[in-house]
Amino acid sequence: MKQSIRSYILNFIIILGFTAAVLWFALKDNFHSIMELIGNIPFLWLFVILGWGIVYAGVIGLILTVLTRRYHKQYTFLKGFQNALVGYFFSGITPSATGGQFAQAYIFKKQGIKLAEGASILWADFIIYQTVMMVYVTVLFLMRSAYYMEIVGTWFWAIIVGYLVNVGVIALLWTMALFPKLYVWLSQRMVSLLAKLHLVKDKEKTLSSWKLQVEGFTNEIKQIRHEHRLIVKAVLLNVLRMTIQLTLPFVIARSLGLPLGWDKLIDSMALASFVLMVNAFFPVPGASGGTEFAFTQLYIFLVGPGAAASSIMILWRFSTYHIVLIAGAFVFLYLKHRYDNEKYKKQAIIKEVTS
Repeated sequence: MKQSIRSYILNFIIILGFTAAVLWFALKDNFHSIMELIGNIPFLWLFVILGWGIVYAGVIGLILTVLTRRYHKQYTFLKGFQNALVGYFFSGITPSATGGQFAQAYIFKKQGIKLAEGASILWADFIIYQTVMMVYVTVLFLMRSAYYMEIVGTWFWAIIVGYLVNVGVIALLWTMALFPKLYVWLSQRMVSLLAKLHLVKDKEKTLSSWKLQVEGFTNEIKQIRHEHRLIVKAVLLNVLRMTIQLTLPFVIARSLGLPLGWDKLIDSMALASFVLMVNAFFPVPGASGGTEFAFTQLYIFLVGPGAAASSIMILWRFSTYHIVLIAGAFVFLYLKHRYDNEKYKKQAIIKEVTS
C-alpha cells in the first residue's frame, strides 16, 4: 500500500513538473499576448470550454451505463459517470494509462458488479472505443492525408507510426477474440521467454491470469455480437465521444476570435486526431509534456506561429486533462470514504449480532 502511494506521489510530481515546463515553454515568448487572447473570451464560452472535458467524461459514463445494464437493469447513469471519472483520474496519473481499468473494476465491485462482469464490461468498452476511434481517425486521415503530408513534414511520419501502433492494438484485440487458442499459445511462449530472462517471477500464476483475461474477453465478444441494438447504441455513443473530443480545439479557436472559418473544422479535427496518434510515444502519466508539445507544433500549421496555438493548447489541456483529473480525484476520495464507512458499519453490525 505504501509503495502504491509513493508511486502515485511520484507520478503527481512528474505531471506537475511536465505541466510547469510546458506552461513555461508556451508562455515564455508570448505571455502578454496569450493572456490577452484568453482574457477576451466571453465568460459563457470559457465556462463551456472548461466544462467540455466533464461532458466528455459524462458520455463515457453513459456508455458504461448502457453496457452495464446488460447485467444490472437498475444501474444508474450517476454510477456510470462516477466510474468514468475515477477511471479518468487513474489513467491520468499512471504511465500509459495503465491504472484506469483496475480502478474502474474496483469501483464496479463496490457498486455491486461482480469482478468477472466488470472485466467484461471494460473489455467491451475498450474494444468498441478502439475500433470506432481507428475508423474515425482513418476517415479523417484519408480526407486530409495528402494536404498534411505536404505541410506537416517529419511530424507526418511520427503520426503514421502512432497510427500503426494503434492499428496493431486493434489487430491484437480481434486476434484474441477470433483466435483465443492462438493467443494463449503465443502467451505461453512469451511468458516462458520472460521467465528465462527473470522478468516474470511466477510463470504459472502469470499464465493463469492471462488465460482468464482472454477467456473473459472472448466470452464477452461472443455474447455481445448477437446484441445488435446494444452494439449500435455503443458505437453511436462512441462516435459522439470522438466528435466531442476532436472538435474542442476548433471551438476554442473560434471563441478566441481567431479567423478560422467553418471550412477548417475538418482540418482542426484531423490535427486533433493526429495528436491522439502521436500520444503512443509518450508513456509518462497523462502523456504530459509530449502531448502539449505535439499539439502546439501541429496546430501552428493551422493557426500560425505565436500566441494562437499556445492559447488553444493551454485551454484544451486544462479542459480535457487537468479539470477532469481534479474532478476524478474528488469523486474517488468521496466514494472511498463512503465505501469505507459502509464497510465499518457492516463490521460493527456483525460484531454486535455475534457478541
